[in-house]
Amino acid sequence: MAMILSVIQLILAVLLTGAVLLQQRGTALGGTFAGEGTVYSSRRGVEKYLFYTTIFLAVAFILVAILGIILA
Repeated sequence: MAMILSVIQLILAVLLTGAVLLQQRGTALGGTFAGEGTVYSSRRGVEKYLFYTTIFLAVAFILVAILGIILA
C-alpha cells in the first residue's frame, strides 16, 4: 500500500509542478523566480480551469501525503 501511495504522490507532484509552471504566462524565466507586478484581471476559460486544477492537485497531494504518514 505504501508503494502505491508513493507512486500516486510522485505523479501528483509532477502534475502539480507542470500546472504551476503553465500559469506563468507571458513572463520570461526571470519573471518566474522574481515575479512581476501585473494588473489584476479575472481568470477566464483555460486560465480558470488551470487555476482550479492546480488547487485540486495541491489538495490531493497533501491528502495523499497525510494518508501515507497515517498508514506508515
